[in-house]
Amino acid sequence: MHKPHPLSTIYRLLCNVGDRVVYPILPAFAKPAWNHNAGPKTVFFWAPTIKWALVGAGLADLGRPAQKLSPAQNVALFATGSIWTRYCFMIHPVNVYLASVNFFVMLTGLAQLCRIAHYRYTHPNWEHEHHEHPTH
Repeated sequence: MHKPHPLSTIYRLLCNVGDRVVYPILPAFAKPAWNHNAGPKTVFFWAPTIKWALVGAGLADLGRPAQKLSPAQNVALFATGSIWTRYCFMIHPVNVYLASVNFFVMLTGLAQLCRIAHYRYTHPNWEHEHHEHPTH
C-alpha cells in the first residue's frame, strides 16, 4: 500500500479543519465556491492569489521613471498575461479567478509599455540621456 506524502496529510487535515470551522460561517453565496474545483482547497485558487503580487509590483512601478523601466520585462508580462488569460477559459475547470489575475498582469505590462513608448517618443535622444556610468 502506498503511504501518503506527509504534506498531503497536512493538506487534508487543513481542509478538514476548514470544512468544520470556516464553511459553517460562510455566507450562503460563498459556500459553493468553498467546494468548487478551483476553490480555496486547490492549487487553482492559491496560485493566482500569489500571482497578484506581480500586479502589485507592476502598480508600484508606476512610481518609477519610465526611462528606468525594462521593456523586455514588460513585454513578458504583457505576453504571458495575454496568453494565460485566454488559456484560463480553455482549461477545465474554467478558472475565472486565474483569468482575472492574468488579465491584470497583461494590463500592467501594457500600461508600462505605453509609458516607455511615450517617454521615448517625447525624448528622441533617450538612448543618450540618463546613462549611469559604473564606477570601478
